[in-house]
Amino acid sequence: MYIMINGEKTEMCKPLTVTELLKERDIESPDMVSVELNQEILAKDVFTTTILQENDSVEFLYFMGGGSGKHERYRLKI
Repeated sequence: MYIMINGEKTEMCKPLTVTELLKERDIESPDMVSVELNQEILAKDVFTTTILQENDSVEFLYFMGGGSGKHERYRLKI
């Protein structure tokens, strides 16, 4: 099964939940990471029940605010 993770085609041995993918990818502070699945931000309470499917597109994101009052979106590099 193939999915896109942060713009890279990635082969997965089996279907995983979003929580399992975060653990597999060894994402630090997963509670601070937002996950976009097929261009929709997921609520954290569905990470454990959302099973990734063939051709899904997943982006790991974190949001940063600065002194300008603007919030910017950054892709988490893994």
